[in-house]
Amino acid sequence: MLQDAITFGITCFAGYFAIANPLANTPVFIALTAGDRRSVKLRIARNSVLIALGVVILFSVAGKLIFEMFGVTMAALRIAGGILVAMIGYQMLQGHSSGVHVPEEVEGNDDVPPEVLQAQLSVAVSPLAVPMIAGPGTIATAVSFSANPNLLYTLMSIAAFGAVAALSYISFTQAQRIVHYMGATNLNVVTRLMGIIVATIGVEMVLTGLGDAANTYLGYVRSLPMAPPS
Repeated sequence: MLQDAITFGITCFAGYFAIANPLANTPVFIALTAGDRRSVKLRIARNSVLIALGVVILFSVAGKLIFEMFGVTMAALRIAGGILVAMIGYQMLQGHSSGVHVPEEVEGNDDVPPEVLQAQLSVAVSPLAVPMIAGPGTIATAVSFSANPNLLYTLMSIAAFGAVAALSYISFTQAQRIVHYMGATNLNVVTRLMGIIVATIGVEMVLTGLGDAANTYLGYVRSLPMAPPS
């Protein structure tokens, strides 16, 4: 029993790592936190992984109930998340690190206005935590892994994502070294290239959601009783 649970946990870790991909999210973190102080970057890194972990725990425990309660389908979640990711990729492609411009004289100040600090920290919720780390694919995987009625398997699934979240935090906290070795010019190039990739991921999420919605609709139409021939 325990050996089966450990094997299941390894499978969960591989699945979560492939979807969340901490290494691929690190350039996005660098682009979204460009110009922020190190203390702010560390808070963003910590908040993003904790929020993502909280989302996965929530959907692992009560995912099906939440979808049924609000009438939300996985297709709709994929479409909404894809649109958001595509918009973020477009902003990165234009060279914007985030949706809020913070003047340089404010960035270097120790006494940052609360509204500016709040704007800087907001990227931890969206897009880093949701949908980059805990996106529709991760949520769907969490619900699927937790379908087993045995509580041990649900705990193993949560622990597996916790390990992926820890790797994401380590990658984010080491982003400053990446910036130091790359330089501003190379970082700008990487930001724009990642913008193309992120936008493409967003479009792919939308197309997948539309495909799921179309399949659901066609399945509903096929289930309707046929009219008798006249």
